[in-house]
Amino acid sequence: MSPLHILFSASMVAWFLSEILYKNMLKSGKEDSKDKDRSTLNILWMAIPFSIAASVAVSYMTAFPIAKGAWILYTGEAFILTGIVLRFFIIRSLGKYFTVDVTIKKDHQIKKEGFYKYLRHPSYAFSLLTSLGLGLYLNNWISLILAFLPPFLAFIYRIKIEEQALVEQFGEEYIQYRKTTKKLIPFIY
Repeated sequence: MSPLHILFSASMVAWFLSEILYKNMLKSGKEDSKDKDRSTLNILWMAIPFSIAASVAVSYMTAFPIAKGAWILYTGEAFILTGIVLRFFIIRSLGKYFTVDVTIKKDHQIKKEGFYKYLRHPSYAFSLLTSLGLGLYLNNWISLILAFLPPFLAFIYRIKIEEQALVEQFGEEYIQYRKTTKKLIPFIY
């Protein structure tokens, strides 16, 4: 097994374990408003594992290469690692305000600095970067679609639900914040 394949395997384990830790350790508290999630966490936990398993399986069963050469593998792995690491830092920067379920804390505030100056949902953006990296690493067009599209659609639904809760909580302040930022891709979307 090549060093790149070992790194890929290790990053997949790190991704999986980090998401399990987030899910188990960063749930809403007893005093938090928990009625906002509308099963978005469950949808994400169906979409992401499905997308990983399906994209890997398809990469073994079909050959629709995105590019020739090892550069695509290195690019994919770089996206995977960048997504995992930056998502960790985003989650950490939110501190107690980050929960895996859509929740409004009693003393909740809108974070507007750092990545949040440009993106309303950088944690989701970096999770999607990891998914994109997986698809690129597998170097298969069908795998790329399967790795990226299900989580993207699940996050779009979650963003809709989350932003409804934020508008309910913060009103005009959040509406104005939405006007000056993008959802997932700086300056684009």
